[in-house]
Amino acid sequence: MSGAPFLLIDAGNSRVKWALVQADGSQSHAGAFAHGGSGVGASVSSAASTTSSASSVSASAASTARADEPDWSTLPHPASAWLSNVAGEVVAQRLAALLDAHWPGLPRTTIRAREQQCGVTNGYTTPSALGSDRWAGLIGAHAAFPGEPLLIATFGTATTLEALRADGVFVGGLIAPGWSLMMRSLGEHTAQLPTLDANAARGLLTPSARTATGGDQSQSSRPRRGPFFATDTPRSLSAGCALAQAGLIERMWSDLQEAWGVPVRLVVGGGALDEVTAALKVPHTRHDSLVLSGLALIAAEGAPAGHH
Repeated sequence: MSGAPFLLIDAGNSRVKWALVQADGSQSHAGAFAHGGSGVGASVSSAASTTSSASSVSASAASTARADEPDWSTLPHPASAWLSNVAGEVVAQRLAALLDAHWPGLPRTTIRAREQQCGVTNGYTTPSALGSDRWAGLIGAHAAFPGEPLLIATFGTATTLEALRADGVFVGGLIAPGWSLMMRSLGEHTAQLPTLDANAARGLLTPSARTATGGDQSQSSRPRRGPFFATDTPRSLSAGCALAQAGLIERMWSDLQEAWGVPVRLVVGGGALDEVTAALKVPHTRHDSLVLSGLALIAAEGAPAGHH
């Protein structure tokens, strides 16, 4: 199947993202679908490389129609499928069934973190214990920003941080509850607080002109500089959890720069990116497809000789 593309699948805790790429990283199709059968599927022509385009997957997924399953019926036959799955065995079985339904016998590899791969060295005490999504994301980030020290923040169900040296050595990371999970936990474990999900909370983070400026409407267009104190419970929850995320990121970014003695690029991604980065007060670079970018590199490295 020389010349055929790779099918890349990133199964996270909230949804599944996928892309079809050539061995050189050029992407032709991409999309996303939800766990449990309802989701979105996309088919989009693109010359962008998954290792250099930060917004290709999110842009294509946003423009697609609802569907019960990913629409893979018109895709060219891939040479193989490469998967990162952190969502568990049930999701693994569903993905296997989807692949078998469209391409019976398609070779597939579910990646695991290694000691070293694609220029990245794994600093975990037990390298295989690192999540496959974090591993692929590290590889994607190292390729996207070569020769730069990085702090990678991903805002999903969990918020994860990875510190990556310029030479590709992953020195360690942190895991915290994500923005939505923080809000849901507060609602479920307190008697008088509402349970907010991301959809309910997204519109609550921008203060009104009156709250932001003390009633001076002439200043409402100016950037808000003071602390944000909400005047109702839902906004208190939404903003408090977003600021908790931002505070963690800013602290670790500052500490890492001090420890390394060099500027560190903060790279951000994930489903809650907009909400958390709205609260950030430090420079950051958005990249929406680090895991798929890393999977593309892993697939290209691991493909049989002769696949071009």
